Amino acid sequence: MSNVASKKTLIIMVAVFVLPVVLAKLALDNDWFTKGATNKGQLLAPTIDMSALLKDAEPKWRLLYVMPNKCDAVCENALFSINQVWLALGKESDRAQALVVTTPSSDQTAIAALTDYPFVETLSVTTPTALASSSVYIVDTQNNAMLFYEIKDDRKDAVMESRNMLADMRKLLKLSRIG
Repeated sequence: MSNVASKKTLIIMVAVFVLPVVLAKLALDNDWFTKGATNKGQLLAPTIDMSALLKDAEPKWRLLYVMPNKCDAVCENALFSINQVWLALGKESDRAQALVVTTPSSDQTAIAALTDYPFVETLSVTTPTALASSSVYIVDTQNNAMLFYEIKDDRKDAVMESRNMLADMRKLLKLSRIG
């Protein structure tokens, strides 16, 4: 075999094995494609540490909602959503908790109406939290709020957001061994 053919074979071999790696690196570095994400909620970056609020709670995945001063359509939809998602988890619901955080300034009429949702638990705190009352948060077993879902005042939109919450909760419960 001639020296020229040997060099040609070597160049072809390098091109076949090295070129795809170089192209993949360039594609990742330059965002030549949209990166895949499977979560339906919006990621909190960085996560919000809820350990002070949930210090003595057992490790569970939580759908957390903060009760506002006045419970409007958004609030009603959020309460309905976390209840429905918890129910839809079925046999996995013992690993999750639907939780409403209340403060002294929270709507007392809405707190009393929580009896309509027997699986939704409440947690009373004295100081307001940093979380928005127009969103439902997924809190992991290490007490970090990691995903949130903006709740709308239209019931149909709220139901669609509930489906997103359910999809993410099922995926998290499937992948998690804790809680």
